[in-house]
Amino acid sequence: MDKKAWKQRMDTISRKYGIFVVFIVLIILGTATTGSFLTAKNITNVLRQIAVTGVLALAEMLLIISGNIDLSLGSVIALSGMFSVSAYLATGSLLVAFVVAIVISIFICSISGIFVAKIKLPSFIATMAMDYIARGLCYLYTGGQATYEIGDYGKISTTYVAGIPLPIFFFLGCAVICWIILNRLPLGRNIYAIGGNSDAAKASGINVNMTTIKTFAMAGLLTGIATVLQIARVNSAIPNTAENYHGDAIAAAVIGGTSFTGGIGTVTGCLVGACIMGFLGNWLNLIGLGSYFQMVTKGCIILMALSIDMLGKNKRIKKK
Repeated sequence: MDKKAWKQRMDTISRKYGIFVVFIVLIILGTATTGSFLTAKNITNVLRQIAVTGVLALAEMLLIISGNIDLSLGSVIALSGMFSVSAYLATGSLLVAFVVAIVISIFICSISGIFVAKIKLPSFIATMAMDYIARGLCYLYTGGQATYEIGDYGKISTTYVAGIPLPIFFFLGCAVICWIILNRLPLGRNIYAIGGNSDAAKASGINVNMTTIKTFAMAGLLTGIATVLQIARVNSAIPNTAENYHGDAIAAAVIGGTSFTGGIGTVTGCLVGACIMGFLGNWLNLIGLGSYFQMVTKGCIILMALSIDMLGKNKRIKKK
């Protein structure tokens, strides 16, 4: 094998399996530096956290593949969570609470999608505005007050199935749904197409506007599920809950190989990216590094992931 072929092969292996190597190194490092890292209690707590941010990461992955992004998902969780808890306290039905969270989340995200598709606003701008709107409505609805008495709502987070927290099954179920959409349904092919080249996708007969709105609606569905998991995890409905969760979700998707230039991304990579973000934050906590340092670390990780993504894109362009 000549040098060029060897280099291409190593680049391919690095793109496909590099993230798994990073995750394994993180686990080894965490185990070596603190004895409580791989305990059942610690893993359970991390998995509960990953279930929320991981579902949001799947939502961001779909949007980023399509060439968009949503900065409002944390605020959508706060608003739909408040209405979900109110519905539960009024009816006593977890099913009603679940449906309310999903319907409101789909509605809000779809509005963002309409502004992006029909008005042609950049998704960054449209969803940043929606972030303010949703969070503000949450405070108006609650008067800034939290609801701590939410009955059995929290059991969603504390229930175990075969020794595994129930939220993890929700997370994996969402991952399966996203995999089916991206790999088995026309919608998935359209999402990849408009993210890769929207003009070419339109020329080939794809309804770009409708695909964009559907993608935002799908992100809303996932956000509604994340809402239920978040409210159950913290066992309360707090107006400022899930702040900056969209940042962790975006980081998990990008670390997992989803390209910010659109058209590239996998569910498997997103799952591993979510695990890396979850266990990294947990490890930093265990070794005594505070939240401020974690913010710096996450920012650096995002910059590195984006830089690698752009360098790879530039390399592919030069080869063409």
